[in-house]
Amino acid sequence: MNAYDLYQYDVFKPKPSEEGEKPPLATTTSGIDCATPLTAQTAKQIAAAGYKFAARYLVPANYTWKRLTRSEAEAITAAGMQIVSVYETSADRPKGGASAGKADGAAALKEARTIAQPPGSAIYFAVDYDAQPSDYNAIEAYLKAAAAELPGYGIGVYGSYAVIEEMHKRGACKHFWQTYAWSRGNESSNANIYQYKNGTSVAGVSLDLNRSFGGEGWWNTNEEEGEITMSKEDAEKIIKFLSAGWYAAVDQASKDEFNRLANEVRKAAGIPV
Repeated sequence: MNAYDLYQYDVFKPKPSEEGEKPPLATTTSGIDCATPLTAQTAKQIAAAGYKFAARYLVPANYTWKRLTRSEAEAITAAGMQIVSVYETSADRPKGGASAGKADGAAALKEARTIAQPPGSAIYFAVDYDAQPSDYNAIEAYLKAAAAELPGYGIGVYGSYAVIEEMHKRGACKHFWQTYAWSRGNESSNANIYQYKNGTSVAGVSLDLNRSFGGEGWWNTNEEEGEITMSKEDAEKIIKFLSAGWYAAVDQASKDEFNRLANEVRKAAGIPV
């Protein structure tokens, strides 16, 4: 998704970034990913540092050291952040093709149900190595087999620029999380999330930094409680129309009102404001 797309969640919220001040449509949402489980305290500290989402591992119980639990999901939500679920047991697991994807999809479904991740949100599957063209058929088969085991959930892929571009072209999944690693300086316009820095630390937690552009498929633990009253997809459509009104407005009061309405839509859909 292009950074100037009118569908972006932050369309009315200009803010500074490491590149300097940018116009409203250039803004993004900042987030982190980490292997270390977050506590209520560290989640609050990370949120206070300006991060709006946390990507965590949706993996079986034998990966306890990095596994997302329901209590952690509640702590992340209470801190005001969204959750991005990612499944990874080994870096090159997708080389296993359809059989591996079927097994991993079933395992991911079990975990999603265990922590009550709501249907309609996404689960990303990691291609965490420098995948070559000779691997693409297996990766596609892996993702499609995983998707078949996950009715009701969106499927995403994490990987290099080449993986994102190729899987998007093949229609292998609907959500795309690019890492700068192995991307050789390229950034995909199809990426919903972009991981741009590894190995930093916030609140004493070793983590990676990300920015997102909409359509992430994230979730929070309030959704099944009825507090979220609008889908993210519908919110994006409404924000598009509000964006047109914002640009057409001739006075600041009108622009402020469009801004307020857009933020109310975000709140209804569980999108960070």
